[in-house]
Amino acid sequence: MTSSRSGRGTLAAFLVVTTLFFAWGFITSLNDPVVTAVKGIFCLTDFRAQLSAFAFFIAYGVMSFPAAVLLSRAKSIPTILIAFAMMIAGCLLMLAAANLVQYALVLVGLFVLASGITVLQVAANPLAAALGHPRYSHFRLTFSQAFNSLGTFIGPYLGAVLFLKGIETKDCASTSQAARLTSLAGIDSAYFWICGLIAALGIFFILFRRTVTEAAPQPSDEVARRGIGAVMADALRSRWAVLGGAAIFLYVGAEVAIGTQMAFFLHSDAIWGHSDAPLAYPLIGHIMGDDGIFGISAEQAGKAVALYWGGAMVGRLVGSALLARVKAPRLLAAFTAIACVMCAYVFAVGGVGAGVVALCIGLFNSIMFPVIFTITLERTTASEEATSGFLCFSIIGGAAIPPLVGYISGMTDYVTAFFVPAICYALLCIFSLASARAPVRHRAEDAAPATVH
Repeated sequence: MTSSRSGRGTLAAFLVVTTLFFAWGFITSLNDPVVTAVKGIFCLTDFRAQLSAFAFFIAYGVMSFPAAVLLSRAKSIPTILIAFAMMIAGCLLMLAAANLVQYALVLVGLFVLASGITVLQVAANPLAAALGHPRYSHFRLTFSQAFNSLGTFIGPYLGAVLFLKGIETKDCASTSQAARLTSLAGIDSAYFWICGLIAALGIFFILFRRTVTEAAPQPSDEVARRGIGAVMADALRSRWAVLGGAAIFLYVGAEVAIGTQMAFFLHSDAIWGHSDAPLAYPLIGHIMGDDGIFGISAEQAGKAVALYWGGAMVGRLVGSALLARVKAPRLLAAFTAIACVMCAYVFAVGGVGAGVVALCIGLFNSIMFPVIFTITLERTTASEEATSGFLCFSIIGGAAIPPLVGYISGMTDYVTAFFVPAICYALLCIFSLASARAPVRHRAEDAAPATVH
């Protein structure tokens, strides 16, 4: 009887942890409609609008190692509750930004919110693997990742509905004051409910704190004992830790740059802005809906971005099956090469078809993060903690590459800007081919679970 109750309690705790994966996927993917909305609300250039992505993803570079120190000292439940408090503070700053109409506050709010998410990811990933029988740890982490992808699929669609009605990104002067106020009200409403969701999750974790604490793995005290500088130096001494960090930097940068620019790109006159042809595609037309006005609006384009992230969700399921038959470096080489060719097609051809191709890039982004992570852990000469910390730190690619793409699109156009992610994917293909020839130092099953992006 005691074992049965313990099993039910562990299952309940795991389900609560899994909701965290959905929550941070949903919140992170809201960046796409936020970038589109702030451009129309505040009349920003593409570069300045992309500072929203910079403010969010720079938090990974700032907080990854401090979060590891916090986890090693405070343990799982206190760390998760601190992360919740930081996320609530970020949501409150977003509410203030919407009510005061201050873009600077938007940037601060996104940074604080992302800092909390970074701390949460560091604590929650090992929990998802540990809450249950060790034999099924990989299944549990994969199951939780699926909910993360579900969140990234729903977030852009809901954000487009709430933030982008009547917003004009090609000429912000034509955006009415009423549309601006509606968008700000949508931002206010979204982050108010997110704040409530986080508070509810905090209560769940307090209620299940004993079950979670008993099942949680003991975090290594290496980071706390050696210090952040020493651990990072350990990672930098390993050639493959550095190469893996560079690969994560390029992948996250390319994925985020495409996602945050996608609504601008689809809404542009060179792609779908002056065409109703995309409505003829069954899935795309159903997601966007026909507003009765010729051409695809910013709101419709924002809804279509959900398909970019939905492709990643489908790709993870297909990719998981393929990885059982194909070696990881080979599959990564194939996916990165295809993504590179797709970006090149967009750059070279343009038109309505280029919009469809751009949305499909998400399908091939799907396996890149976890495969790069595990390939690196298998080949690194640095400690597991140092390598994992450095790879999480390298997510700052999401802060660096999107503003660059925004600057180039502002100087040229959205189609031309696709050559930046094309270069990123080409370099990732080279990384995957090199990894196929490199010696494996650690077995894949001994590697720590990768942080879910």
